[in-house]
Amino acid sequence: MSIKIMLASALEKIFQNAPLPEMKSILCLLKGERGSLQCIIDSEENAELTVTVESKNSCRLYLVKDVPVGLAIYDNAVNCTVLNGGKSGDYPDLLVPFDGRVTAKAGSHTVIWAEFTGELAGASEAVFTVSGNKQTVTAKAAVTVANTELPEQKLRHMNWFHADCLATYYKTDVFSEEHWQIVENFMRNAASHGVNVSFTPLFTPPLDTEEGGERPTVQLVDVTKTGYTYAFGFEKLDRWIDTAARCGMKYYEFSHLFTQWGAKHAPKIMANTSVGYRRIFGWENDSLSQGYVSFLRQFGAALREYTDKKGITDRCYVHCSDEPGMGDIRRYRRASAVIHEYFGAYEHVDALSDFEFYKEGLIETPVPGEQAISKFYGNVPKLWTYYCCGQYRNELPNRLISFPSIRNRILGTLLYKFDCDGFLQWGYNFYYTPLSRRPLDPFKETDGGGEWPAGDPFVVYPGEGGNPLPSLRQKVFYDGIQDFSALCALQSKTSREHVLDVIKEELGDIDFSHYPMDDERFLRFRERIVREAM
Repeated sequence: MSIKIMLASALEKIFQNAPLPEMKSILCLLKGERGSLQCIIDSEENAELTVTVESKNSCRLYLVKDVPVGLAIYDNAVNCTVLNGGKSGDYPDLLVPFDGRVTAKAGSHTVIWAEFTGELAGASEAVFTVSGNKQTVTAKAAVTVANTELPEQKLRHMNWFHADCLATYYKTDVFSEEHWQIVENFMRNAASHGVNVSFTPLFTPPLDTEEGGERPTVQLVDVTKTGYTYAFGFEKLDRWIDTAARCGMKYYEFSHLFTQWGAKHAPKIMANTSVGYRRIFGWENDSLSQGYVSFLRQFGAALREYTDKKGITDRCYVHCSDEPGMGDIRRYRRASAVIHEYFGAYEHVDALSDFEFYKEGLIETPVPGEQAISKFYGNVPKLWTYYCCGQYRNELPNRLISFPSIRNRILGTLLYKFDCDGFLQWGYNFYYTPLSRRPLDPFKETDGGGEWPAGDPFVVYPGEGGNPLPSLRQKVFYDGIQDFSALCALQSKTSREHVLDVIKEELGDIDFSHYPMDDERFLRFRERIVREAM
């Protein structure tokens, strides 16, 4: 029996039974930075193998597993680089913690993901050893760690956290002790991968919900209604914020106070009333009705008192409505006035791509889609951007399963070049079909029941015991966030102008639709950043 191993960068996606390209296995990190390599094992026969890694820097191993992809990309994709011809099939994505033992199947690639943390400055080697059937083979990777520390993350990253999806998948009551533990497990994973803004459901988020339908109640604020007067309890909200802070998050975005796509209705709000616990606002309520505006006036004052006492007012964001269009601007104008009047202590952030909303002063921090960022660049004091299923044409960066990893990782460098303050993505763990019509098994339906390109709705999988399982897309995305921080580190030693020159020299005059699809070129660029930052 013959066993062969080779090493690859984290930018490769290794497909079963596909020929292996020439690959690079050098890893360059700042101190405290995480970075990954892949070990590909081929065996002529089925074999029980043991895999070890000897390194001066700590290393965590995962087994790369394929997931089924139904809808890889929309049919109307143009100027859109995809893998496997954009066909349905099995794609590498899921990372499962690996104990060092694996059954290699003849004719298939066994792929081990090795994530290193840069702890010991200087040059060293990581030695991968694979043993089985009286045969031992090794491969070595050069690992360089700079003396310079990876700085604290400056970029603010929102990735919407869907607490109801966790309760549904794990079949547990919302805000039971079991649910709270699962929430904390997933929050800790999110924070460890660059999510530093906690999506906080004051009331059940009015997102991806069919009109007239409901998502499970995940309301953190207790409401008691007496006539037209409301009292508010913040015990669950307090626990949520404390949990997020304990996990490493520093900022809080309060869920939307009006429905998605135009602010036409009130979100679902439950309350204790004289006739029991029931819904007091929802689809049946106009968002600007006297009753709902009165509620917001009372709630805004109570929330401000709470956040002031908590000492977090200046670290909170408030949402009005997600993705309004120009046809909604009259309604949004009035809803925004309510936000400014009653929630003006918080920074107002919404995903919207029409500059007119900002020009009219309706929003403090607009978050345009990548395709519209040029209209906002240089015209807003804080530049953010987002992507979802709609950002795929013209090589726009995204982390869809069918996309090459460079389209995922390049985002961090682009965010640095365009001097962005933040980035938003809607699906950290959305395990429903569109409009929340039904729950799904993310291990079987990665594409929202065939309606979204696979990978759009989530970046982690729900593992056993309420623990999240990462995806290679999550790891590569976080590499991009670390790229942003590494560029900031080099800037602190030189200047922003110098860093921009390095980006141009190594990658060209890049923008959100133009950047090299060359993994090797990007890795050389990243090596230079570490070398100059040392």
